[in-house]
Amino acid sequence: MGEEAATRSFTGKTAIVTGASRGIGLAIAQRLAAGGARVCITARHPEPLEGALASLGPGSLALAGHADDPSHRAEVLDAVVREFGGLDILVNNAGINPAYGPLETVDLAAARKIFDVNVLATLAWTQAVLAHAGLGFRARRGTVVNLSSISGEVPAPGIGLYGISKAAVAHLTRTLAVELAPEIRVNAVAPAVVKTQFARALYEGREAEVAAAYPLQRLGTPDDVAAAVCFLASADASWVTGQVLVLDGGLLNAGGLG
Repeated sequence: MGEEAATRSFTGKTAIVTGASRGIGLAIAQRLAAGGARVCITARHPEPLEGALASLGPGSLALAGHADDPSHRAEVLDAVVREFGGLDILVNNAGINPAYGPLETVDLAAARKIFDVNVLATLAWTQAVLAHAGLGFRARRGTVVNLSSISGEVPAPGIGLYGISKAAVAHLTRTLAVELAPEIRVNAVAPAVVKTQFARALYEGREAEVAAAYPLQRLGTPDDVAAAVCFLASADASWVTGQVLVLDGGLLNAGGLG
């Protein structure tokens, strides 16, 4: 997990990480757990979720379900209260992108699903956590970290609708930060291309060519994102709220994605 996890303590803290059976979500959960947190992970499919749970060690929890399903959210929050007694950190990582191509021809049913999962579910998880009396989220001065994307900062070819949804997540983050202060901090990260199964269509078979556009000459890794998320969730960021931290290896400053 590296030195960051070793020095940043989450002992006594409880976290929920959505979409955490693999990739970025799992890396976040692993880093939180390595720092001493009790972690509840969620994802759609039970089998990979159980494998992910095994990597977190004792004291963690996994529940399968869809991020945009209200009954799943209620089940998760009740289980967290029952098993852990409260919640300190919510990481809204779950996201989908079933549409590729120009907006002119994007399937509107797919567009609605993208917004349901990427935007409305992010808001719904936050609302549910705040409303659940047993979690004591506001009293514990909880923190929320959302997953946006560099494609929400500037247009990205082929994934325009996904980028629009992530721009909405960024603005949702800033708005919630103002509305929920001072008890709750809300921040987001906006990664560029990260080497995950979710993003492989953006680099597979041409990784060196894609990475050459980045000043740091490499694509991101799940651990790169996890380190930033854990900073924002930690006491080290106690005076940070309403920020969308771009994680792009310098790509935007070099004129990338334009």
